[in-house]
Amino acid sequence: MFVRTVEPAFYDTDALGHVNNTRLPAWFELARNDLFRLFTPDLDPRKWRLIMARMEVDYRAELQYGEEIEIRTYVSRLGNSSFTVSQEARQGGKLTNLGHTVMVHFDHDAKQAIPITGELRQALEAHFHEEPAEA
Repeated sequence: MFVRTVEPAFYDTDALGHVNNTRLPAWFELARNDLFRLFTPDLDPRKWRLIMARMEVDYRAELQYGEEIEIRTYVSRLGNSSFTVSQEARQGGKLTNLGHTVMVHFDHDAKQAIPITGELRQALEAHFHEEPAEA
């Protein structure tokens, strides 16, 4: 599991006074860089070997300005050529958001999915984690 901390800026808030829901997908993408480096260590887009097939975010509680947010990133499903990245946003120890992104190992020249094998598969397996049971 990878863990990053985000400190919300004032501009991340909305008229209701909490962190705007549009910020979570951006923060989750930033936190996925740790997993992206397993595929493309220097994050060079010319060597990119992934595509996104699906993304969803469950909003369970408000996030507040003025308190750090912990983002946990891990693999919750590993298929032949795709995997699911699950991400948790936590503030004050409470799970506030849960995200899932399906990524596909992809050959952009051949325009097709390619199997996840060998050391790459082992690296992803090392970051496998069960989703939280809490509601």
